[in-house]
Amino acid sequence: MMKKIYIICGIILFLGVSAGISFFIIRDMTSKIPENTTLVTMNDEVYDFSKAPKKLKLVEFMYINCPDICPTTTQKMRLLKHDLEKANVFGDKVQFISVTIDPYRDTPEALRKYMKTFEVEDDGNWIFLTGDQKNIKEDLVEIRELGETFQFQFRDPGDGFYIHTSLVYLLDENNKFIKKFPMGDNFDKDDVFKKIMSEI
Repeated sequence: MMKKIYIICGIILFLGVSAGISFFIIRDMTSKIPENTTLVTMNDEVYDFSKAPKKLKLVEFMYINCPDICPTTTQKMRLLKHDLEKANVFGDKVQFISVTIDPYRDTPEALRKYMKTFEVEDDGNWIFLTGDQKNIKEDLVEIRELGETFQFQFRDPGDGFYIHTSLVYLLDENNKFIKKFPMGDNFDKDDVFKKIMSEI
């Protein structure tokens, strides 16, 4: 009798775990940037995701004063960019987008300086986004909503050093989720490169 109970409990537990895993997989696979999402580029130009070029997009959430994981990710993305350029797909088939989670301090001018620090060319294929300084509160909400689309969360504990999710997201030509990758030291540019090439 007890054996049957254990078996039944085991089956119930298995089904529950399977249902939970399926929920998260389906949630990720159906994630898509809302069509009314607009921010400001490093060149003070409006960037409308719904009107963006039909390319794969690798999206990084970051902030300039981040002491470790963000600059490490940006540096590895720069190396990935070189690999994609050698494969003749960067800019034509795929672009990078870096969205600051600290739009108050990360102004367009500050983002341009950040790009120079990491030797990122301003060629329109790696776009850095922030909020409109005239509507910063509203755009911060928009950045948060953009992140939450992919379960990316962040908060400022009060010292200016944000606590945030450590993931980078690959999107398809219609801004729909394909896959997520770890940030920082765990960002494997070769793994990301293979996935991008498999989607082109």
